[in-house]
Amino acid sequence: MDLALNILPQVLMDGIVLGFMYALIALGYTMVYGVLEFINFAHSEIFVIGAFVGVEILLLLEASGSLATLHPAFILLMVLLAGMLLSGLAAMGLERIAYRPLRGAPRLVPLISAIGASFFLQDFIRLIESLWRNTFYLTYPTLDLLETSVKLGMAVEVPLKSILVIATALMMLLGLHLFVNRTKVGTAIRAVAQDPDTASLMGIHVNRIITLTFFVGGAMGGVAGVLFGLHYSLVNPYSGFIPGLKAFTAAVLGGIGNIPGAVLGGIVLGLMEAFAASYLSILTNGAFGAEYKDVFAFAVLILILTFRPKGLLGEKVREEGA
Repeated sequence: MDLALNILPQVLMDGIVLGFMYALIALGYTMVYGVLEFINFAHSEIFVIGAFVGVEILLLLEASGSLATLHPAFILLMVLLAGMLLSGLAAMGLERIAYRPLRGAPRLVPLISAIGASFFLQDFIRLIESLWRNTFYLTYPTLDLLETSVKLGMAVEVPLKSILVIATALMMLLGLHLFVNRTKVGTAIRAVAQDPDTASLMGIHVNRIITLTFFVGGAMGGVAGVLFGLHYSLVNPYSGFIPGLKAFTAAVLGGIGNIPGAVLGGIVLGLMEAFAASYLSILTNGAFGAEYKDVFAFAVLILILTFRPKGLLGEKVREEGA
């Protein structure tokens, strides 16, 4: 019991960091579903593109010697913006090539296209990195600033990279909330989500709004990819598979199509996973360990889909012919 209480503050911090990571990825699923009622299962690879953009920039800076001379804040800002931009553009291209020609087809058709796009992007990233670096397992260079820690109270030491994840996620989430709810473009996105035909009659360019929605969702995934790489160091073309599934679970848990729900679902799932990883072995006297933590995420998905398909903060989405 003493051990459980001693590690509780650190477990809470780890869960919150992981939760915000899931929340950022989940927003990509939520944005697309809110407009198209479609699950973009290739979003996990958009996340990985952001991670690889970040590591490539840092490796190039390291090779040129600029990593040690440039200000760390400038480096972080540059890497995050580049991850956002290229992941957003990749999501736009994905929408234009793999999804737009299938719009109006039975829902299973674009879903199959999304799965195919996911496998294609995995192997495409693997091919590019193999040709470029002769390996597709890359390690983020160390930024000394992020390796320092801040002591909170007497029991918790928080690495600066964990604070970076939380602070960046909060700023991105606030920015997205203001963008969707306080701007004309955000109003157009909500109008297309509610009724695309009527929105078109009101002068809204539906295709452009859908493309922009994919860009915003992809940018969120790109930021999450860079933060993932900075926090966990090692990335490969398949790094997004499990985080992507868990972020999808978080989106469903909070209420897919609901932005605050994606945040809530991510934090709840992150805390559950952190508690399972830390306490499962203690509570079962070593019979089960941290390797079983993933069971909780997917058990939650099954339970939510069974008993509350709309999620914790789910809202009614449009119905055909309504």
